[in-house]
Amino acid sequence: MNVTVVGAGIAGVACARALVSAGVTVRVLERASVGGRMCSDPCRGRPVDTGAGYFTVSDDRFAAVVARWRAAGLAREWTDTFAVHSPDGWGTTTGPMRWAAPGGLASLVVDLADGLDVRRGHEVSRVEPGPVVDGEPADFVVLAMPAPQASRLLSADLMEVSGVARSQEWLPSAVAVYEFAERHWDFPAAFVNDHPVLTTLFDDGSRRGDGAPVLVAHSTAALADRFTVDARAASEEMAAAVRELLDLPEPTFSDTWRWDFARPTAPGDRPFHLGPDRIGLAGDAWGTPKVETAWLSGTALAEAIIGS
Repeated sequence: MNVTVVGAGIAGVACARALVSAGVTVRVLERASVGGRMCSDPCRGRPVDTGAGYFTVSDDRFAAVVARWRAAGLAREWTDTFAVHSPDGWGTTTGPMRWAAPGGLASLVVDLADGLDVRRGHEVSRVEPGPVVDGEPADFVVLAMPAPQASRLLSADLMEVSGVARSQEWLPSAVAVYEFAERHWDFPAAFVNDHPVLTTLFDDGSRRGDGAPVLVAHSTAALADRFTVDARAASEEMAAAVRELLDLPEPTFSDTWRWDFARPTAPGDRPFHLGPDRIGLAGDAWGTPKVETAWLSGTALAEAIIGS
């Protein structure tokens, strides 16, 4: 059996890892870098998480993976308490332990991908019946990416999987990184509720553990929708909102990214999709959108392929 996995985020890499462990031949095709929306962009000499902000652990199998990351110094417990801003003012909320990665969340996916056949710089253009990926046949194909992106790759005659992909709706987000001369806030992260510009704020120095005075701000979908061409144009408006919210001075440095497909509008009702065309879909939309969900989705899809 040979399987082609398209996408080297945590769902695709988890799927490939489980398949290879079962003796399956796998190639992973990735157009950019390993990590997907767990990306850690270099910023002023240090990694900054500009996609997922953290991860939580509830599943025993995922906990075993996290324990290995922790033992290797790649992941650490971060905080169970977030600040919360609402129109009524500031408060706090306590929830599950959030985990972070000193080297950025992408470092965890890179570790998981160690030893796999990952072919970076390969932008897939077409998936056709067979299944065939860019003219190369496979016994199974896994599309580990947001469904709107998967839908663009599928040929018109792949009606069943195309219909499934089109049924998912996703929202965009702009993400801005701001560096200050010194820290002026006292929270590790904050949920920003009912705000026209912001949804979450992360103290990246707390998250990394190096104390750097760096804030990462995530925007509302409405704000991101206004800046579809140049994400950096959103930076000024987001910076003004952050400064007003926290009474901050001007940042000494800023940069901005845009995620066209940041999060699904609704949780999935199953852990993955695998149809009679032998094309599977996996990712964090297949359940409650979380890092753990993505890992479980890719792993469960691999197990279904192995058992088919």
